[in-house]
Amino acid sequence: MEISFLGHSSFKIKGKDVTVVTDPFDPKETGFEFPKVEADIVTVSHEHTDHNFVKGVKGEPFVISGPGEYEVKGVRVFGIKAFHDNKKGAERGRIVLYLIEMDDLSLVHLGDLGHKLEHDQVEELNAVDILMVPVGGIYTINAETAAEVVAQLEPKIVVPMHYQIPELTGLSKKLDPVEKFLEQMGEENVRREKKLKITKSNLPEDTEVVVLERTK
Repeated sequence: MEISFLGHSSFKIKGKDVTVVTDPFDPKETGFEFPKVEADIVTVSHEHTDHNFVKGVKGEPFVISGPGEYEVKGVRVFGIKAFHDNKKGAERGRIVLYLIEMDDLSLVHLGDLGHKLEHDQVEELNAVDILMVPVGGIYTINAETAAEVVAQLEPKIVVPMHYQIPELTGLSKKLDPVEKFLEQMGEENVRREKKLKITKSNLPEDTEVVVLERTK
């Protein structure tokens, strides 16, 4: 499996036979272009325009934008209800967390999560291999809470997302930089990669943080 960071909360997850894209973004909302990408499946965590730019994904992808269980081309996707804030959605509404099972790996994309996970959510997201977690605060959980969520799920690999980068000029407020999260996690467990190439057999024993370079 090869995972590329398209920017913001969007990733391209390329498996042996199937490609998944998460939370494609409207360039007007971010300030940088959405890369040319084709997919079989697109997941949308919520209907904000920096997360639901489905028309930017080429091909004829199957779009998943709500809770439930799905199976597409041998890939199993579980959508789980959550909130965009820590007030049960009163400020920013609901989102969907996604558990994606493909190529013997378990991936979790937390969208714009706004709170620590509840017990039943942790139970549903158990045995996580790769966790994509927002860390920038303001609109989502911040670095400290993100580290607590990592401790709740105990994934093998953590990929931070939804943090401030120089090109991110479209949001009304600046997010926190990824370095705040890295401080919480401990710099010695961090590596930076252009892409994450991973199989079940080469997962690390202890949790690692992988900061991915944005694909342009």
